[in-house]
Amino acid sequence: MFELLGITPQALYGQLLVGLINGSFYAILSLGLAVIFGMLNIINFSHGAQYMMGAFIAWIGLTQVGQWIGDPGFSVSYWTALLLSPLLVGAFGIVIERTMLRHLYKLDHLYGLLLTFGIALIIEGLFRDWYGISGQQYEIPEALQGAINLGFMFLPKYRAWVIVASLVVCFATWYVIERTKLGAYLRAGTENPKLTQAFGINVPLMITLTYGFGVALAAFAGVLAAPIFTVGPKMGADLIIVVFAVVVIGGMGSILGSIVTGLALGLIEGLTKVFYSEASAVVIFVIMVIVLLVRPAGLFGRER
Repeated sequence: MFELLGITPQALYGQLLVGLINGSFYAILSLGLAVIFGMLNIINFSHGAQYMMGAFIAWIGLTQVGQWIGDPGFSVSYWTALLLSPLLVGAFGIVIERTMLRHLYKLDHLYGLLLTFGIALIIEGLFRDWYGISGQQYEIPEALQGAINLGFMFLPKYRAWVIVASLVVCFATWYVIERTKLGAYLRAGTENPKLTQAFGINVPLMITLTYGFGVALAAFAGVLAAPIFTVGPKMGADLIIVVFAVVVIGGMGSILGSIVTGLALGLIEGLTKVFYSEASAVVIFVIMVIVLLVRPAGLFGRER
């Protein structure tokens, strides 16, 4: 059937794989945005810059740290960066929350969006001044090089790892927030912070750690992306608009909506590249317009 349309099975499977990989990044990034918005009521426009920071920290650890300490043979491995980068960027996020964002919680969403947009511009500008606009290459770790023969296609091991790692992190986050006592505290703090604090729960600390965790998710996605995409100052800006569209379609603040919608839209985007490639750049935004017209709160969002 596909041959009649001028499409080979290999092209279809390849684009589905690309769509699933993109969907994995959409899911994990929109998840971080949903966590932050759900708890802090802040639209974090610096999320793309924090994703870029995660990728750059991994690249710096691999290529620059050895020169800094006078040991050219030393480098921070990919696996270490996968743990270290989210911690460092998450700590940076905590500083931002403690010094800036906490003053905006009672104000309109626009103030938080403008502040985080300004932070994003500053971060991108600094990295552009330090490393230029040309992208940097990050090598795939040796253990994940090569491909797996599935019979109908060859699946690169690193791509498979990205999909699995993203799904595990996304659904682990959903489980913690929706099925554990900690998640119950977080949801209670979102719905009624004063009453929650009256029960002895430190809501301001929860808010701070939640923002740090959401930012750490962006950095984790950045490390995953480093061996696939070019590491550059604009890598987050090119992605964050699409991720915001994913969040709107899934429902602002919806954890499950972010995961399911991110994966689904990645696949839809991949299929669109096969059947009508000219529309692949706008298909997500067309879906967003349709969803907003039919269900303004998003597919998984709650009407307020």
